[in-house]
Amino acid sequence: MSRPPRNKDPADPQVARLRALRLLARREHSAAELKRKLASRGVAEAAAAEAVEALSRDGWQSDARYVGSLVRLRVGQGYGPLRIRAELEAAGAAEALIGPALADTDWKALAVSVHGRRFRRAPASAAEWQKQYRYLAGRGFETEHIYAALNPPPDFDPESHPAEAGE
Repeated sequence: MSRPPRNKDPADPQVARLRALRLLARREHSAAELKRKLASRGVAEAAAAEAVEALSRDGWQSDARYVGSLVRLRVGQGYGPLRIRAELEAAGAAEALIGPALADTDWKALAVSVHGRRFRRAPASAAEWQKQYRYLAGRGFETEHIYAALNPPPDFDPESHPAEAGE
């Protein structure tokens, strides 16, 4: 059986659709990110926009699915809401999707869990406190989350919290 000839016309929407499907087979992408990647691979802008729109209509591409997927991945990796929001905004996700996706996580508990995994104990000196604060801030946690991690209630056990188990 012979293969059909390869059409590499950058203005052809079918070429754009096939390239977009290959990208989506690896992981979820936002519509804006997918268009950007197609353009960087030589697909004409109009063809890329048409292909991404058709894939969205057919359910192959979904910004809501992308946002949910990225939030779950980054929470599992121990990143905070500021870092995740910045990444989603850079990918072109809408604020209407970002806000609700970030609201479903107990950020204080996650900050406590991340702190416990990294440092194992509360800071003993001012220099240590600053080091631990900077670490959590660099991971994208807000000040209130960091304070909860650095000054946890006396009865809090990070080992028994669901954020530690990745739920």
